[in-house]
Formats: sequence, structure tokens, C-alpha cells
Amino acid sequence: MPVNLIAAMSLNRVIGKDNKIPWKIPGEQKLFQRITEGHSIVMGRKTFESIGHPLPGRTNIVLSNRKGYSIPGCFVINHFSAVMNDAEKKNIFIIGGEKIFELFLPYADQLYLSIIQKEFEGDAYFPAFSTDDFQVLNEEQVDAMIPYRFIHFKRIRTDCVDG
Repeated sequence: MPVNLIAAMSLNRVIGKDNKIPWKIPGEQKLFQRITEGHSIVMGRKTFESIGHPLPGRTNIVLSNRKGYSIPGCFVINHFSAVMNDAEKKNIFIIGGEKIFELFLPYADQLYLSIIQKEFEGDAYFPAFSTDDFQVLNEEQVDAMIPYRFIHFKRIRTDCVDG
């Protein structure tokens, strides 16, 4: 099953400041909900704490290296490999934060990115990646309160075959 990353980032790759999203765009949040509903979502502890509760309609998985850390309504996993084993059976969405995106980006099959058409100050960033590794499946310009572009990427897999 695919490993998907879903994020909203500014033009300067900001995804957060002081453990919060620096913008509020209601339509963009609905898009996130529609795409992730019914699936497993994986987030880091800080991202969970910024949200403050499990997101409804999804299996919430929190990746944390804190031993004994538990959250009602969530599965807490201490190892990256356990999440990847789960991904073999389920369609998972990685929802942040910065360190979690960095960890999973090399394994991502698809990226769902809302690119906010403005720069923001922040202290958490979406990792840089080469668009050459992905093909664009869908791109849409959304004229919201703060305009954004939604881009759905799929990784280009190259299988080497000896001739």
C-alpha cells in the first residue's frame, strides 16, 4: 500500500511556527479531511499535541520515542519500522511534523501538497525534494482567502532490469 505525505506549506516551505499552523484556510482544511478520512494518519508527538485530540474518522498513529507515552484514542508507535510494516497492509498518510516528513519522504509514493501562495515566518519546514522524482497527477489553483495551489504528486518508480 502507498505511503502518502500530506501537507500545507508556504512558498518558503514553512509548515509551522511555535507548534501551530501560521494560517487558517477553511477550504484547505476540508481538503485535508476529505483526502485522509477513512485512512490511517501518522504524526509525531508534537503534531499530535498541537492538534490536541485524535482526528475523527481516521486511525490515529503517533510516532514517539518516549517510552510509556500513551494517548487515548491513538496508537503510539516507537519505531519507524513498525509504521512501515503497517504501511504494507494499509494506505497511510503522514501528516507531520518536520522530522516525521523528513523521515518518511524517501519512502513516499505520493505527495498531496497545498502550497500557500505567500511566505510566512516559521520554525518548522517541509523538506526539500526533487520534482524530477515525481509526476504531477493533479494540479489546481484555489482562490481562497489566501490563495493556494493543490498539487498531487506520484513518485516515478524506475525498475532496473539487466539486459
